[in-house]
Amino acid sequence: MRRLTRFLRRIAIACTVVVSTAAVAADLDGVAAARTDLSPADLARVEAVTKPAVDFSRAEPFETMQGGAGTSKKRADANAFSHPAGNLTFEQRGTFGLGEALFRKLWVSAPSSTQASDGLGPLYNARACDACHVNNGRGHPPEAGPTSMLLRLARAAGTAEEQAKIAGHEALNFPDPVYGRQLQELAVPGAAGEGRMAIRYEEQQVTLGDGSVVSLRKPSYAVENPTYGPLDPKTTLSPRMASPLIGLGLVEQIDPADIFAHADPDDADGDGISGRASIVRDPVSGKPTLGRFGWKAEQATIRQQAADALADDIGISSPEAPRHWGDCTEAQTACRALPAGVQARLGDTEAPAPVIDLVTFYTQNLAVAARRGGDDGKVLEGKRAFYEMGCVACHTPKFVTRRDAPDKAQAFQLIWPYSDFLLHDMGEGLADGQQAGMASGNEWRTPPLWGIGLAKKVGGHAFFLHDGRARSLPEAILWHGGEGQKARDRFAAASAAERAALIKFLESL
Repeated sequence: MRRLTRFLRRIAIACTVVVSTAAVAADLDGVAAARTDLSPADLARVEAVTKPAVDFSRAEPFETMQGGAGTSKKRADANAFSHPAGNLTFEQRGTFGLGEALFRKLWVSAPSSTQASDGLGPLYNARACDACHVNNGRGHPPEAGPTSMLLRLARAAGTAEEQAKIAGHEALNFPDPVYGRQLQELAVPGAAGEGRMAIRYEEQQVTLGDGSVVSLRKPSYAVENPTYGPLDPKTTLSPRMASPLIGLGLVEQIDPADIFAHADPDDADGDGISGRASIVRDPVSGKPTLGRFGWKAEQATIRQQAADALADDIGISSPEAPRHWGDCTEAQTACRALPAGVQARLGDTEAPAPVIDLVTFYTQNLAVAARRGGDDGKVLEGKRAFYEMGCVACHTPKFVTRRDAPDKAQAFQLIWPYSDFLLHDMGEGLADGQQAGMASGNEWRTPPLWGIGLAKKVGGHAFFLHDGRARSLPEAILWHGGEGQKARDRFAAASAAERAALIKFLESL
């Protein structure tokens, strides 16, 4: 109970933390240190409904509706992440369907008779968006079927000029001079894939407080048979498994002030947790803005995330990422010489604005599934443990979206993502050594937990973390280090019954 009291005290001093982050917020175009979309009465309502839970004898009001009014109440099966938000209009459901068709579309190499479907590659990792986001859920590590995990390639700034670009949010990092931003294992006819990702696991035994033993596997990564010679010695390898796509439009409408309010970069409250907001430059507006998407919060908008994925993963250009050759670098001359799939009658990119519009709308409106068993006694015990172990210090349970959101379906919704969308140092065990803008090699954005209990039903596997190393939720928790070390240690020291209750709570999300 004392741990819970300390957490509540941390919430109580959040206003002082806002002061320390207000200067950062003021540097962003249109971002205020406090919400400006709410009347005083609405603000009081929001503050009341988003307070942390103190009663664990029953579920909180509206807790079942994790995605607000758009929550899906359909069967919790393999399609649980593929339903449109429940509060879309009839016309919007039609738009959602068109976006879904494009999301599942198989692209082909140019030139082809299909015209509007050509432009694949020349180098690529997948031919369709849903090849990585299986059933709109998480990707697959190699042992879970057709892999949808890739290696990001990057090096840190090496010159004063490059350091200035990082500091000015003009670059996240710098690609390998030959292989580019990520390893592309596949290629169209006339080109050659760049090599293969190789993974080696080392088992590590962890003894819990009750004497039981859990085996964790520590991965190491390499590139086998690199086609264009060795990678630059300074290039780092960061494995990335595709993340679930549910609720993204709601996350996009969380007011930046509410995210900044949870930041504590200088650990002012002394709890050992110092989440930092990620600031990135919006490539469309050219202005610094809050990053909230991606494993390292390196993307500001769903649209840009979709455009970069099309370009880097599939090799399809769009107005936001007009790279017809995808991730082919200037050093890969044969790749650059292959034809692009641009159709002049449709526009000057392979996925012109109407295409990216539809894909963006689709990914903005994938419904969050309803909670299951929120009133179950064991689930409520696990919820109490989640709070008392300190998990909520990073996995913030709830927010209320902006009242003035562009789409009414996402406006003024009470949502339960269980994330603060901040960067946290997770320790050396999870470090990838790769900088991404403000995120260091040890830092990761807190991943949302909504839908995590449906991971196996949706994706056919239960591998977790950014690289799928964890084979279960307990393993994922035991990998927490750095700012998550205290919560991890409390979990490890808990009784078997308390650990089981916590897992049951997570599986209800």
